[in-house]
Amino acid sequence: MDRVGEWFTIEVLNGSSSARPWYEAYGDLLVGIAVSNGALEWDWQQHPWGCLLELEFPSETEWERFRAFPAVAAALDAVPDPVNGLIVHPGRGGSSGSRWPRRPRPLAGSGSAALPEPEDDRSDSDEEKSPTVLIRPA
Repeated sequence: MDRVGEWFTIEVLNGSSSARPWYEAYGDLLVGIAVSNGALEWDWQQHPWGCLLELEFPSETEWERFRAFPAVAAALDAVPDPVNGLIVHPGRGGSSGSRWPRRPRPLAGSGSAALPEPEDDRSDSDEEKSPTVLIRPA
C-alpha cells in the first residue's frame, strides 16, 4: 500500500546575494533532519530567482516537528533576504505553477535622470512679426 503524504515547500529567493551558497551550506542538513523525522520524499530545485525544497511528510504533525528543530530555524534565519526572501507554504511550489517567481523591482530614482525640456525654436522677434498672407490669383 502506497503512503500518500502532504507536501510542504520552502522557497529561498535571491537577496543581496545568491541563494546558491545558502543551499550549499544548509541543504544537506535540512534534508537529513527531514528524512530522520519521517519525510517520505524530498526534492531540491534550483532556479534563476533562487531555490526551493519540497518535502513530503505523512502528516502535518511531522512537518511541524521538523519546523520546530532549532537547526531548521537557524537555517531559515540565514537565508540571503530574511525579510522578503523566504516563503514557507503547504503544497508544492516553484515548478508547479502555483505562483510566478518574483522579478526584480526597478530601483526608485536610481540611474534615472530628468529629460531636458524641449527648446522653443521661435525667437522673441518672430512673435512680434505679423503673419504673412499669401493671395493667389483666381
